[in-house]
Amino acid sequence: MNISLRVIKKELPQVQVVQVVQGKNRLVRAVSGASSARKKWFESPTMKGQYKRVLQNLGNFFGRLGKKSYFCKQNPKTNEIMTAKQTIEAGKAILGIEFGSTRIKAVLIDQDNKPIAQGSHEWENQLVDGLWTYSIEAVWYGLQDCYADLRRDVMKQYDCEIESLAAIGFSAMMHGYMAFNEKQEILVPFRTWRNTNTGKAAAELSELFNYNIPLRWSISHLYQCILDNEEHVSDIKYLTTLAGYVHWQVTGQFVLGVGDASGMIPVDPKTKTYDATMVKKFDEILVSKGLPFRLLDILPKSLSAGESAGFLTPEGAKKLDVSGHLKAGIPVCPPEGDAGTGMVATNAVKQRTGNVSAGTSSFSMIVLEKELSKPYEMIDMVTTPDGSLVAMVHCNNCTSDINAWVGLFKEYQQLLGVPVDMNELYGKLFNKALEGDTDCGGLMAYNYVSGEPVTGLAEGRPMFVRSAGDKFNLANFMRAHLYGAIGVLKIGNDILLKEEQIKVDRITGHGGYFKTAGVGQRMLAAALNSPISVMETAGEGGAWGIALLAAYLINNKGLSLADYLEMQVFAGNTGSSIAPTAEDVAGFNKYIENYKRCLPIEQAAVDNK
Repeated sequence: MNISLRVIKKELPQVQVVQVVQGKNRLVRAVSGASSARKKWFESPTMKGQYKRVLQNLGNFFGRLGKKSYFCKQNPKTNEIMTAKQTIEAGKAILGIEFGSTRIKAVLIDQDNKPIAQGSHEWENQLVDGLWTYSIEAVWYGLQDCYADLRRDVMKQYDCEIESLAAIGFSAMMHGYMAFNEKQEILVPFRTWRNTNTGKAAAELSELFNYNIPLRWSISHLYQCILDNEEHVSDIKYLTTLAGYVHWQVTGQFVLGVGDASGMIPVDPKTKTYDATMVKKFDEILVSKGLPFRLLDILPKSLSAGESAGFLTPEGAKKLDVSGHLKAGIPVCPPEGDAGTGMVATNAVKQRTGNVSAGTSSFSMIVLEKELSKPYEMIDMVTTPDGSLVAMVHCNNCTSDINAWVGLFKEYQQLLGVPVDMNELYGKLFNKALEGDTDCGGLMAYNYVSGEPVTGLAEGRPMFVRSAGDKFNLANFMRAHLYGAIGVLKIGNDILLKEEQIKVDRITGHGGYFKTAGVGQRMLAAALNSPISVMETAGEGGAWGIALLAAYLINNKGLSLADYLEMQVFAGNTGSSIAPTAEDVAGFNKYIENYKRCLPIEQAAVDNK
């Protein structure tokens, strides 16, 4: 359908156009979702003559698109409608980049916070000297390749180059250990959240602080290095996270978003910075060990969402865009962890809201109205990107074992000479699980590629267990693995929802576990005995979340983060919701009791294989 933009702007000033291609003034996609606005257009006194048929067709076109419409804003200076291409060329687009466990993803959004382009880079952690790590070289190569892939997508879609941006944000997997000397050289390979070698340190610190300190937190890693008398400790000048490191190197600012900072050492939600009492207690340890620094000397400054966190330097621009097109001077928001960006991407930063991120690892986040009655080893206390207290259940494993089994089915199809579409394969297998018994027919699956502190295992072995009398079929097999992927998550959340009686108004899911519509959603609803919502943007994940935080930096106009998300981004959209059935809940409860009873089998596998 070809309609003149001049006609649209004259007769329908409310129209917002997202893409114009195939020649001058050729409209390929124009959208609106408001029927009230359409009524005003048709009642307009200028609605007559030669335009009536065109406008009627346009109205019908809008009706067919309905609520799936995407919008771009008018340029406030010229009142011209800005296409995605014009947004990019004007330097008004906003970039979010997140370092996930298996993929680095970039999302470019427009002024309405809608994704308009993306890029990615696949990567994997390496087991080096018994510890999980990514090399510094892999970090920078991955970032540059991801950005180059984004540039290619922009060129393919819009035939233009990214020269400048309105804002940028960086996020990454939380926690871990990145220690640097005075020359900003890394002292030991990056130790990721996945490592579980910090048990002694975490236990001693939890007792010292009277606060649960997880194995993966930066303070646990630092103290374990001290206990192990590692030589590098005395040379530490900077200690940060992966997101903090990348931000530091491209802006020169040694800062960290408060949500990510709360995964280094606990943060006081009142001051929104590191807990002073705990810092003082740890400093006493440093003094007793004769170390030359104090904790606040080496930790990044904690910043809340919306605070200035620096600008892209010329060196930083070159580190990001090796082609040299991207200009310096772009504002960069506080770097955040993937937990915080997940909360933002699901509009779950208000009290009594929660979200579940389920991909390579999984975690649930529930924003609390008050502190828990006591510390729990299974519950981590972190904060939202604006500093509100959050109860977090973190699981080291989620979909990796499912992916391995799907890979096996892929090989089988290839052996038969059948073309493989991985999206179709995942979809068919996930939907097959819905046909299984609600208790999986007795089948059990443990997805422990690595250890799971929540269930007390320092190491893990992926394992599938059945007895001769169990109902072994494909539907139960897939359902058992989908249940197993969130089994640890359920164990932790049972403490919050049953023992602590935490009230939650809305839980939203996002991540690869929910990619097949309705399946993961239904499984999680059964696990938590709560309705689960999934938004259309669920697949965009944390990269979109950090892009929204970058947008909040420059567009917040004094709004709180929660109000900004509610009013400017989601506008009341809570996604599609699935409520649990009594049968599914009873089946999952039976499965999880078997799961807990059989944990000694998992431990035996660790001990003997």
